[in-house]
This record gives sequence, C-alpha cells and structure tokens, in this order.
Amino acid sequence: MKNYFFVVLILMSNLIHCQSLDSLSTTKKISYTPFYVSAGLVTTGALLLNTTINQDIQNKADSRFGPNFHTQLDNVTVFVPMAQIYAGKLLGFEPKNNSKHQTISIITANVLTYVLVTGLKNTVKANRPDDSDQLSFPSGHSAIAFTNAALLFQEYKDSSIWYASSGFLFATATGMLRIANNKHYASDVLAGAGIGLATGFLVSYYNPLQNLHFGKKNKGTALIYPQFGNQIGIGAIIRPNF
Repeated sequence: MKNYFFVVLILMSNLIHCQSLDSLSTTKKISYTPFYVSAGLVTTGALLLNTTINQDIQNKADSRFGPNFHTQLDNVTVFVPMAQIYAGKLLGFEPKNNSKHQTISIITANVLTYVLVTGLKNTVKANRPDDSDQLSFPSGHSAIAFTNAALLFQEYKDSSIWYASSGFLFATATGMLRIANNKHYASDVLAGAGIGLATGFLVSYYNPLQNLHFGKKNKGTALIYPQFGNQIGIGAIIRPNF
C-alpha cells in the first residue's frame, strides 16, 4: 500500500515537471509551493492511516460532538467554493477567466480528482469510522472541496486575496464535518485535501482543454451538478447546438 502512495506522488511530480516544458504553460508563472504542501498532506495522511494517533483523534471528535452527531451540512459546504467561482464576478470581483473557461477548469479538475480518489479508495479499502463500507481513504468530500478552493484562489487572488482564500475555510469546514459525522478519519481528510489542492492548482496552471474554441453557430449549454450517495461526485450535462 505504501508503494502505491509513492507511485502516486511520483506521477504527480512528473505531471508538474512536464507542464513546465510544454509551450502552452509558458504564459503562466508556476509556483511549486502548493504542490509541496499537497505532497506533505497526502504523505501525512498515509502515515497516519491505521495508527493509534488516527484513532485517538477520532475518539476525541466523538467525545466532543457526541456519538450520535449527524449533519448534512458537509454536503453543502463541499460545493460552496465551486459556487464562489461563478459568484465572484457578481459580487464585484474580477476573475482571470470567463465563465466558459471557468466551467472547463471545474469539470477537468473535478473529474481528475474523482478518478484519483476513487482509484485510491478501491485500492486501499480502508474501513470508515462507522464501519459502513471500506471507502474511507481518502475523503472524497475533502478532495472536491479543496479542488474548487484551489481553482477559486487562482481565479481571484489578484482581485481580492480575501475572497480568493475564503474557499479554503469552507473546504476545511467540510473536512472537519466529515470527521464529526464519523465518516472519515483525520488521515482521510488530510490525504483528500492534498489531492484536491494538487489537481486544482495543476489544472489552473495547465489545462489543454482551455484552448477549445466554440464558434457562434456551435454554442452549447453546460450544466454542472453535485451527485450524492455513498460517495461524493460531480455530474455534467453538455448539450451542443448543431
């Protein structure tokens, strides 16, 4: 299992390195700090998995919130950063990209996050704190929330650093609520946050799909919507006009 984490980290590092060599990425200055933070979060989460420290944190959360604590708020906060990406311009902040490019980035980043998280969940097969299934590691809610928080930050950091950073508050709240709901351990949340940050920042720096151009006669309609169930997910309906 540990070897799998190292493979994931190596692949992420190669992706980051390759983007700097591609001519499409030369227009953006790449900061590697978020990826160092992401790698640290994923590594910490992996090291905490199946440890007494991890269980102690969960026990303290249970005693703090109560064994019967349950809320659906985490199914709301997880998508707040995504909504903020579109709402920023309405609130008077200037985004870096138009709504079409924002939508492309959101779909690309969230699909990438979902694939990575689902692959890890089915590889690690860690029990949830409530023993409801073996899809605990990493936290999908945390990964999606931090993915969109990273996209939000990149969109508005030059316009309002406070608004750009606010998504991380909702992402952090999502992770804490998942622990409080007894659905995830701290290790799951940390790893999910790391994956989300990495994919969000990676797509914001380099996304070849941003070069897609649609003519006036080829306009279409795209709708992004959340999917709930045993796992968090993103759905998209794209209706082209031919």
